[in-house]
Amino acid sequence: MTVSAPKGGVAPNTMRVMNLAHLITQNVRRVPDLPGFVWGDKTWSWRDIDIEVSALAAALQARGIGKGDRLLVHSKNTAQMFFSMFATFKLGAVWVPTNFRLMPDEVIYLGQFSGAKGFLCHGDFPEHAEAIRANVPGVEFIWRMDEQAKPTAFGEANVSDQINRHRGQPIESAAVEHFDPCWFFFTSGTTGRSKAAVLCHGQMAFVVTNHLCDLLPGATENDASLVVAPLSHGAGVHQLIVAARGAPTILLPTERFDIAEAWRLIERYRVTNMFTVPTILKMLVEHPAVDMFDHSALRRVIYAGAPMYREDQKFALKKLGKVIVQYFGLGEVTGNITVLPPALHDLEDVETTKFGTCGYERTGMQVAIQDDTGKELAPFETGEICVIGPAVFAGYFDNPEANAKAFRDGWFRTGDLGHMDAEGFVYITGRASDMYISGGSNIYPREVEEKILTHAGVAEVAVLGVPDKMWGEVGVAVCVAREGARVTEAELFDYLSAKIPRYKMPKKFVFWETLPKSGYGKIPKRMVKDELEKRGVIGPDGLIP
Repeated sequence: MTVSAPKGGVAPNTMRVMNLAHLITQNVRRVPDLPGFVWGDKTWSWRDIDIEVSALAAALQARGIGKGDRLLVHSKNTAQMFFSMFATFKLGAVWVPTNFRLMPDEVIYLGQFSGAKGFLCHGDFPEHAEAIRANVPGVEFIWRMDEQAKPTAFGEANVSDQINRHRGQPIESAAVEHFDPCWFFFTSGTTGRSKAAVLCHGQMAFVVTNHLCDLLPGATENDASLVVAPLSHGAGVHQLIVAARGAPTILLPTERFDIAEAWRLIERYRVTNMFTVPTILKMLVEHPAVDMFDHSALRRVIYAGAPMYREDQKFALKKLGKVIVQYFGLGEVTGNITVLPPALHDLEDVETTKFGTCGYERTGMQVAIQDDTGKELAPFETGEICVIGPAVFAGYFDNPEANAKAFRDGWFRTGDLGHMDAEGFVYITGRASDMYISGGSNIYPREVEEKILTHAGVAEVAVLGVPDKMWGEVGVAVCVAREGARVTEAELFDYLSAKIPRYKMPKKFVFWETLPKSGYGKIPKRMVKDELEKRGVIGPDGLIP
C-alpha cells in the first residue's frame, strides 16, 4: 500500500529512502555488544535485538505479511512490543499499535478500519483477541504475545515460539520510498472516532533527525532512556530516536507505574533522558523518591502532549535542575512544531522569562498563526496554529473529509489556538474546541487554569465552559487540592478576584480527589464534562442546576 500525500498537503514523492529498520543494522555494525534494551533482569544487546527482530519479521513474512499489509498490535510495554515495531518496518508493512487500555469494541473498530491482516495480542487480553476473531474477518491470524502474560491460551501461536522457530533466518529489509507508510498513529479521538494518521518512512527519517537535533543533541550510545509512557504513541517515537543513537531503552519491570522503581532505575542505569507528559512529570517530581535516588545523569527530561503549568514547571526545576525540555506537536506532525530547550526554562520569574510559551519553531519546520481564511496574523494576534515542513504526515488513512479539513494551502491546521510574539515564540491558548464564549467574550480555559494553579493549595485543575441561560456559557473549575491542603470555593473566588477580570471568573468551583486522565496521562475535557454530569454538577442539558 503506497500512500500519496493528500490534496493540499505535502507534495507526492517517489524517492527511495532508508527503511527505518536499518537503524538496527547500523547498531549491529557499530556497537553490536552494547545494551540496546533492558527489561527487569534481562538485557538484550543490539546483536540480540537484530536476531529477535529478524526472526519475528521472518515469522510474519512466512504467515503472509508483506509490504503495505497492516499488523494490529495490542500490548502493554514489553520487549515483544518494541521488537514488533522494527519487524513490521523491516517487511515494509504498517505497524498499527493500540492503546492497551482500550476496550474490545474499540479495538474491533481499529482492526476493521485499518484493514489489519494480522493481530499480535498480549496474553492478558483474551477478550480482545476473541473480539477481533469474531468481528474482523480480514485478520487472517492472531498470535499471543506471551511475555509476563497470565496463563491464557488463544490464537494460533505464541510470539516466542514463532521467534524461536525462525531464529537465525536472514531477512532483508524491504525497499521503501518516501511515502510508503510504516505506522498508523491513531489520534486520541477527543471528538468522534479516532483517525489514523499515516506516518511514512521518509517522514519519520526526518523526525528522527529533527528530534536528535532539537531534543537530544549530542546523544550517543553512552546515553540511556527510561520508558514511562505507552510505546504505542509518543514514547514509541522517542525510543525510535534513542535507537538511532545506539543507546539502550529501559522498561519499568511491571505494568504498574511504580515511581520509586522509576527513580531507582534512573540511578542504576545512569539514565540521561526520558519522554513523558506533564501529569506524569508532576507525579515523578512530587514523589518522595525523587530525593532518595541519584538522578544527576539526567540531561533531558522531555515533556509533551499538553503544556505544563508554570507552577509545576518551577517545582520540577527545583527538583531536577535545568534539564526539562518542552515540545509542542500532534501525532500528525510527530511532535515537530516547537521546542523550548532547558536553557529557556527559568526557575525564577525574571524579566526575560517567556511565561507560557511552548517554544520556537523546530528545525526545518515553519509555523504560522492564521485566521479563518488562512491569512497570517500579526504578532500577539490569536488564531489557529498551522505548520508546514517534512515532519507533517501524509494524511489520514481513508478519510478524505478529515484531510480536507486538516490541510489548507499546504498548511496543516492543528486545531490549537495561540499567538506568536515578535521573536517567534509560540503561546498556546487552548484547543479551539475548549474555548467558550461568555457574555460575548472569548474565554480561554488555559489562562484561567494558570492563575488558579498559583494558589498554593491547588495541585491540578481543569476549567471548561458549560451552557448558561443568561451568559450563553460560563466556566466550571474542577480542582484537586494538594495533599494536606483544604481549599474552599469562597477562598478561590477571593484569591482570583485580583488576578483575573470578573467575566473570566468561573461560576462554580468543585473539588475532586483526582481528575480523569486518558491512557496517555492527559486530562481530556470531554471526560471531565462526562464526570460533571455523572456527579450531578451539571444536568443532561449541560446547565448548572
